[in-house]
Amino acid sequence: MHVHNDLKQSKTAKAQRTFLIMCLPALIWMLFFNAIPMLGIRIAFIDFSPKKGIFDSKYVGLKNFKYLFSMKDTWRIVGNTFVIAIGKLVLNLILPLAFALLLNEVKNKRYKSIVQTVTYLPHFVSWVVLANILTKMFGYSGLINTLGKAFGKEPEVFLANADFFRKFLIFTDSWKELGFNAIIYLAALTKINPNLYEAAAIDGANKWRSMTNITLPSLKSTVVLLGTLSMGNVLNAGFDQVFNMYNPLVYSTSDIIDTWVYRIGLISMNYSVATCAGLFKSLVSFVLISLAYILAYKFADYTIF
Repeated sequence: MHVHNDLKQSKTAKAQRTFLIMCLPALIWMLFFNAIPMLGIRIAFIDFSPKKGIFDSKYVGLKNFKYLFSMKDTWRIVGNTFVIAIGKLVLNLILPLAFALLLNEVKNKRYKSIVQTVTYLPHFVSWVVLANILTKMFGYSGLINTLGKAFGKEPEVFLANADFFRKFLIFTDSWKELGFNAIIYLAALTKINPNLYEAAAIDGANKWRSMTNITLPSLKSTVVLLGTLSMGNVLNAGFDQVFNMYNPLVYSTSDIIDTWVYRIGLISMNYSVATCAGLFKSLVSFVLISLAYILAYKFADYTIF
């Protein structure tokens, strides 16, 4: 018995070492790209000079933060970021859920597979490529205006309309991620016990009542999980998308923290203020995801860890 236990412990220790070795590349990647760059936070508290470097530049305390929050554009940009990010968050929860529920009712497996493949393909297309296609389609001489002319409608400059452009960002992002986000819901739907639907049918429940009383409650934990994890990225608002599609005419409604940091940091070379904005964004994101986790535990009795 003693020999058997030693052999079992040896196998367990060997398996654990194997898993640790497998994790080693990821840990090294995190060290170089997540941990070490945290030293750059110091730039937010100094009058940074590339010549003097991070450690020899003059320390100025919270001066850069005071300057950041005194700028007239700061709160407008934060507001734009919140509106765009929350719009994307809500639609990326609701639309994939609705799509998954509809697709789940399709009985033809081949047709279902084709639809699912076609809808999640845009997820794998870079915003550099997709933005170029969309801007061509919605341009003054693009496909949308060409079709409008055929019906006697005057051409419009869609992408110079600030109000339209914000909605355009939200809906195109939701369209791009629709199929990919629906995969999680489709996987969750397969875990629902079919006997529940049979029992509901015997009781006279129609499709709508089965969905509201069985399907949606069963997906509750999945929705809570995705919503909680999304809160950590609520201030990202999609730099790749916005940067490749926006223009100065729509800055008033579509300029977000990341694009503003890019312009003020890399173009205007005001590194300290740009770092302040990035640090502020990270702190707010941390607070939001912590709050979402607390609310998920309190109201849905759901924990991630």
